[in-house]
Amino acid sequence: MNSLKLPKVSIIIPARNEEKFIKRCLESFLNCDYPGELIEVIVVDGMSEDRTREIVTEISERDDRVLLVDNERKNHPVAMNLCIKASKGDYIFFSGAHSEMPSDYVSKCIKHAIESGADNVGGVVKTEPRFKSAVGIAISKVLSSPLGVGGAKFRTGVSKPTEVDTVPFGCYKREVFDRIGYFNEKLVRNQDIEFNLRLKRAGGKIILFPDIEFTYFARSTYKDLWRNSFWNGFWVIAGAKYAALPFSKRHLVPLAFVLFLLIGLLISLLASCFSFIYISLLTIYLVVVILFSFAHAMQAKKKHVFFAAIVSYPVLHISYGVGSLLGFLSFIFGGKKLCEYA
Repeated sequence: MNSLKLPKVSIIIPARNEEKFIKRCLESFLNCDYPGELIEVIVVDGMSEDRTREIVTEISERDDRVLLVDNERKNHPVAMNLCIKASKGDYIFFSGAHSEMPSDYVSKCIKHAIESGADNVGGVVKTEPRFKSAVGIAISKVLSSPLGVGGAKFRTGVSKPTEVDTVPFGCYKREVFDRIGYFNEKLVRNQDIEFNLRLKRAGGKIILFPDIEFTYFARSTYKDLWRNSFWNGFWVIAGAKYAALPFSKRHLVPLAFVLFLLIGLLISLLASCFSFIYISLLTIYLVVVILFSFAHAMQAKKKHVFFAAIVSYPVLHISYGVGSLLGFLSFIFGGKKLCEYA
């Protein structure tokens, strides 16, 4: 690639206690095929208590393209905004610390961004388990399944360039932040979803490209899956305190599912005639979960994945829905103390 015609890029990686993944993530950017002199990588650390800072410092000492910035408030959107303002790139990338990019990730994003004129471009997530246990494999499969994540095309994939409401992490034109502002620092989670929706409502274009891929290492225990999904669901609704409609309709599906479980159970107990319908619908859900779980086990060639996936689906759906329900109650009645635990 001719570096004289290419823009400078800034890669921003918020991190906290990511000693197991930060080196792999950093090196995937530093060793990519994009001209090295046009890359800067900013790691904004939320005052890690493990070896994350030490690892980043070691890399920065031998590669001056890497900069470590402190995020003393330990707030994700604060970290992102801090680095945007400190960056020098014409295009700004974001990455999770537990992600790994192929060598052509940056070059493909820039190519498509320039050719399409899009304000934000991104690719499809290849979800891998952090730990290759049956549960870890099952969760990674569930998070890539349409039954698990619904209309999230960046997880299930697309066959052609597709305009979407959000992409994972993203490659943004710098001018976007001058035009519509920065990430909402009051949103503890889902600030990227809200920002991209704000961008779309302002007439911006977000495109998902099928030939752009990267690896994301997913949580690999039921406890971690529940906690992460719960707080994502919570902030989808509770975030409405701080931003206008910070979600799409598809984000409300788990909430509808949990309301069906609760209200349907209550009605079926009071009216026996409804219990047949309630049980029938639950049976259909279970059958679909079993069929998807069987497919995941066949693909992984591990029978224990079948049982792990059967558990993973309701854990994902119910935790997100319960989080959204509590987020709604927090929005209506207030709940600052609950928000502090996110």
